[in-house]
Amino acid sequence: MVQAHATAKYVRTSAQKAGLVLALIRGKDVNRALATLKFTKKSVASDVAKLLRSAIANAQQKDGFAGDVDQLFVSACFANQGPSQKRVRPAPMGRAFRVLKRTAHLTVEVSEHPVRVVPVAPGGPDGEAPKRRPRAGALKKTTKTTKTTKTTKTTKTTKAKPAGARAKK
Repeated sequence: MVQAHATAKYVRTSAQKAGLVLALIRGKDVNRALATLKFTKKSVASDVAKLLRSAIANAQQKDGFAGDVDQLFVSACFANQGPSQKRVRPAPMGRAFRVLKRTAHLTVEVSEHPVRVVPVAPGGPDGEAPKRRPRAGALKKTTKTTKTTKTTKTTKTTKAKPAGARAKK
């Protein structure tokens, strides 16, 4: 099984923003990952696509590579924080605010899918699978009954006041 990686250092983005894009391609086949990066609207996606192509090229140069790029998948990808450039922005009343221009180190690792061994179904000479006996609780059927109670509402009646009577304030 061939494994290869590529690293891009000092990429001008924060590691948190790059990590969002890297999470989209983690575990996917390389062709699907490249298609995902092509339609991702983050600016770091183009840097990650370039890095993924570099990791694929590194895998092709390794000894023991089968020659089929379709067998490669992104086994690991992560973004580490790089050094930050410190800048000063003028603020009101003679003050200054510090601006951090962050960088990140991106790493993408690709490897081949392991060869899948298809297990032979157990059974007799005619190839039928053995019959299973039912689970212990599968034969019981339970029914649930609910009681409903009827409630009655009582209302209080009041006497109507004569038309000429006024309410006192």
